[in-house]
Amino acid sequence: MSDPAMAELGREIARRRTFAIISHPDAGKTTLTERILRAGGAIQLAGNVRAKGERRRTRSDWMAIERDRGISVVSSVMTFDYGGCVFNLLDTPGHEDFSEDTYRTLTAVDSAVMVIDAAKGIEDRTRKLFEICRLRDIPIVTFINKMDREAQDPFALLDEIASSLALDTSPATWPVGRAANFAGTYDLLNDTLHTPTPLPQDDPRLTQLEEELELARAALPPFERESFDAGHLTPVFFGSAIKEIGVTDLLDALVAFGPSPRAQAAESRTVTADETGMTALVFKIQANMDPNHRDRIAFARVCSGRLTRGMKLKHTRTGKSFAVHTPQFFFAQDRHLAEEAFAGDVVGIPNHGTLRIGDTLTEGEDIQFTGVPHFAPEILRRVRLMTQ
Repeated sequence: MSDPAMAELGREIARRRTFAIISHPDAGKTTLTERILRAGGAIQLAGNVRAKGERRRTRSDWMAIERDRGISVVSSVMTFDYGGCVFNLLDTPGHEDFSEDTYRTLTAVDSAVMVIDAAKGIEDRTRKLFEICRLRDIPIVTFINKMDREAQDPFALLDEIASSLALDTSPATWPVGRAANFAGTYDLLNDTLHTPTPLPQDDPRLTQLEEELELARAALPPFERESFDAGHLTPVFFGSAIKEIGVTDLLDALVAFGPSPRAQAAESRTVTADETGMTALVFKIQANMDPNHRDRIAFARVCSGRLTRGMKLKHTRTGKSFAVHTPQFFFAQDRHLAEEAFAGDVVGIPNHGTLRIGDTLTEGEDIQFTGVPHFAPEILRRVRLMTQ
């Protein structure tokens, strides 16, 4: 590959931001996803998890059971551009019943946004999903949601994160006001005030903010990129997803210091994202996404190089050639053809059962990626009482 082509490949890979959103059920994960999509310009009107009548439904919860019950059942992938970066957002199920999908999805991301309910703090599923991220050294960005409702004190929430998860916390933003008086956030990284409507200079919330900022700067560690990348420190953002406060702060931070595509471990060696040879890892299979067709889509993360439409790849498990005629980008249930994709991107590959979870695709190298968890099927039995 020529030097200009190598430089272009490096630039495209550096623009990728692939992250999952994790939380305990009902912390506001899917609502935050919708507001991120709207803030990023991917949709014009954010949907609601429990929409009724003519109100708009969420894009990420597209299955009938998800819309009926107001929960996420399967992981959804949304690809969009924002701030000069290409985002691959994976909205994961929070409920334990669907945890296998979440665990596999976390093998395909470079960072995770951990959503915490400001009133409830750290909950069971949050703790479990965080431990999975820690095992994989995935950097964590924390978003403390629902600050427009009755909530715990911000210092108490930060202390709970630090003590429960053994994770250093560095506030990236700070709430202005509480509950019904929540007015916006203060950006500690850039020393700017973000409020939907201007506040008068004598507003008591600004006085309280000054006092709390002085204490926060004195008592809490500043943000350090190296510590964040290593998974030892989490920048903490405060906000309200339903009111779209603090969402842009989060997106701008992911642009500024969100991790670029990481290296992927294989049986024989570690594959780095900037290698010229294309490699991809299948981490999820989804059937019947299109109700008009009995389709079967393999979700694959491009681990290195560039994937182009029409490529003939090696399916390393079988040793056979596999042609990628119609790779697709996702926007939840919707899809469109991907002419090319780069390391960090998540693409869909239609197939009729050839690809399985954990499979590797390459341009010819015989390698097998590791790290995708496999679960033994549960044995279900039916007991019927027979009347005599």
